[in-house]
Amino acid sequence: MSKSDILPQSSAVAACAAGIATATRVEVLAAHAAEARRLAVALHAADAGPALVTGLLSHLNDAITGRVLTLMQARYRLPPARWCWLGLGSEGRLEQTLATDQDNGLIFSASDDGEARDLRELFLPFAQAVNQALAQCGFPLCDGEVMAGNPRWCLSQSEWLESFTTWVRTPEPEALLNASIFFDFRPLAGDAELAAELRGELGKLTRGNEIFLRMMTANALAAPPPLGRLRDFVTVPEAGGKVDLKKFGSRIFVDAARIFALGNAASETATSERLRGAARDGIIPSADAEAAVHAFHALQAVRLAVQAAAEGAGDSPGNQIDPDRLNEFDRRVLLESLRQARSLQQRLKTRFHIDS
Repeated sequence: MSKSDILPQSSAVAACAAGIATATRVEVLAAHAAEARRLAVALHAADAGPALVTGLLSHLNDAITGRVLTLMQARYRLPPARWCWLGLGSEGRLEQTLATDQDNGLIFSASDDGEARDLRELFLPFAQAVNQALAQCGFPLCDGEVMAGNPRWCLSQSEWLESFTTWVRTPEPEALLNASIFFDFRPLAGDAELAAELRGELGKLTRGNEIFLRMMTANALAAPPPLGRLRDFVTVPEAGGKVDLKKFGSRIFVDAARIFALGNAASETATSERLRGAARDGIIPSADAEAAVHAFHALQAVRLAVQAAAEGAGDSPGNQIDPDRLNEFDRRVLLESLRQARSLQQRLKTRFHIDS
């Protein structure tokens, strides 16, 4: 990518960020959110690289969320309690692509259960208004209702810790699903110390917890990469010959990196940082960690290409791709990335003594 390719986008990104910071209406923020997605497409086309594109898009989305929170605070009378808005899932990992919905929560301080119930009733209208405003900005409401406007995810610090403790000590299927979303939390606005304290308590629960980590691993292994012994890619008829590059691709790296981080009580949430952190901590060799990071980024690049093409055609961006429609180079890159995913899963099997 040449400097002449990136400079116009850099200026446009700065202008977009400035517009977000001074917006006084949700309608204006919605226009900036659309511009952020257009800039992400332009940067991808200029070969800026998936790490830069997803990171930039996530930071602009953070800014939009922060500005929405500021506007809604002016409309709602919030209680004099410490609170923090949490980004979850891909937002928590700073890995948002063009296809993303809302995953968020709210944490606040309360002295006891009674005060927590009272404060929740005061925070919920505000949180629900924020969720609706973000939907207006192009971030769809979460189908699973993992949003701060849901009473289940508008919780006091002790209530969040109680939920985390239950999920770790009773790792049933729903608990493992929740762990894969909620344990990637990151503070977006408010009192970040509340999130930092929760992260510290979570680390105490998961560090060296072999039973929980083994269950997390078994759950992660349920989605193997679509690679065959005789054919390169394996697809199922009901998928129309297509591969879900999120579920059977990038998610493999995300899940493995999360397990490594939780087992060592690491504070990072981004997948590449978690993988490199695992290497620093002696969990995996540095060369293997770097190979996994490059493969993860390659998969993200393919996802962005698919989504950018959909945006250009006026369709909803997704994660499905037909491998047979790839050129020979991209096909080989995708194959090697998925082989790295399989290698990472094999390392998890070995580490936690799982036979299959």
